[in-house]
Amino acid sequence: MLRLVKATLVMFIGLHALFYALQNMANLSAAHGALVYVMSGADHEVYANSLFLKLDDPALAWAALGLVLAGELAVAFFGIKGGVDLFKARTGTNEEFHSAKHAGVIAAGLALLVWFGFFMTFGAAFFQMWQTQVGTGSMEGAFMYAMASAITMLFVCLTDD
Repeated sequence: MLRLVKATLVMFIGLHALFYALQNMANLSAAHGALVYVMSGADHEVYANSLFLKLDDPALAWAALGLVLAGELAVAFFGIKGGVDLFKARTGTNEEFHSAKHAGVIAAGLALLVWFGFFMTFGAAFFQMWQTQVGTGSMEGAFMYAMASAITMLFVCLTDD
């Protein structure tokens, strides 16, 4: 049963990322607009000054969005693959099941890079997106997903299967 739970949680990491990527693609201009808004420092009243860059170049926002989408799709690929690998290995030996964790751990690690690295480190800390309603919503969602991915990674990495 524990192996099935681990396989399902890894699959959820992949599905979660896939759903985000698809929703971002379905709302491409809105996603781009949100990035332009956050990166420009618009409506920053609490910390109006920054030691870092404020970027309002739409081309840079497209590049950032491309990076986010690539990250989300990579998490989706490795999460879904990892879930399938773990499901297939669920009746194998401890060594077989443990070696099947590879793609799932990559998915969780990439999820941390995307949602902790991109959104929380660059978006929240560098661009101070916490100062706006649009930015706060993105940051809170990123925090929830990053922490769920981290907890899942720790749970899946337990070798006592």
